[in-house]
Amino acid sequence: MLLENKRLLITGVLTEASIAWSVARLAQEQGAELVLTGFGRGLRLTERVARRLPHPPDVLELDVTREEDIAAVAKDLDARWGRVDGLLHAVAFAPQHTLGGGFLTAPWPDVATAVHVSAYSFVAMGRGFGGLLARSGGGSLVGLDFDATVAWPAYDWMGVAKSALEGCCRYLARDLGARATRVNLVAAGPLHTAAARAIPGAEAVSGPWAHRAPLGWDLTDSEPVARVVCALLSDWMPTVTGEIVHADGGVHAVGAAPGPTKG
Repeated sequence: MLLENKRLLITGVLTEASIAWSVARLAQEQGAELVLTGFGRGLRLTERVARRLPHPPDVLELDVTREEDIAAVAKDLDARWGRVDGLLHAVAFAPQHTLGGGFLTAPWPDVATAVHVSAYSFVAMGRGFGGLLARSGGGSLVGLDFDATVAWPAYDWMGVAKSALEGCCRYLARDLGARATRVNLVAAGPLHTAAARAIPGAEAVSGPWAHRAPLGWDLTDSEPVARVVCALLSDWMPTVTGEIVHADGGVHAVGAAPGPTKG
C-alpha cells in the first residue's frame, strides 16, 4: 500500500483516458484518500468519470488561473483534512492559434493564456497549497510534462509553455524545500488523451513513438505513467526534488529509432 493514509488532491481528470484518472485509480488502490477538481464545462465530465473510480471521491471546482478558487479549495481541504500529502497538477491548455504550425503567427494574448494555464498555475498551486503540504511533514507536488528540450512538430507554444513549466519546477523545488516539500515533473510520452487530440498534427509526433522507444510504447495505456506519478507522490523518494522523470519508453535518451539487432 504505497499511498496508505495519504490525502491527495488530483486535478485534470476528464475522461478515463486521462493520465490523472489512472493516477486517481492507482492511488486509491494503494490506499490514498482523494479529492478531484474540475471547472467550467469540464466539471460535469469530472463528476461523471469520478463515479467510475473504485471509491467515488468528492469533486471541487477549481480554475487554476483564479487565485480565489485556489484559496477556496485550500480552505475546504484545511477543514476536511487539515493537511495535504500530495498534489497532482495535470492541467495544460493552449488556444488553437498557438498550435499546429501557429508559432510565428500566434498573438500574445493567446500565448499568455498558454503560459498562464500550463506553467504559472503550477507555481500558483505550490504557493496556495504550500502550507497544507508542509503540515504533512513534507508533501509532494507533481506536474505532468512533455519533453521540452527539443522543438516538436505541431506543439509550438505549448512546447514553450512546457519549457517554462520545467523552470518553474526547479524554482519551486528551491523555495518549497525549506518546508520539506518535494516538487517534480513526469515527462510522459504521447498518449491518446483529450488534450492530445486537440493538437492539430500531433500524430507526426505520436505516430513514430513506439518505433523510436527502446522499451516500446502503447499510446492507449496511461498506467505506466501513472505509476511513476504515484511513486513520486509516495514517501519512497524522499530526496528527489526539482527532477524531471521521463516516462516515455526511453525516447528522450536516443537520437534515432533503434535499428535491427543481429543474431
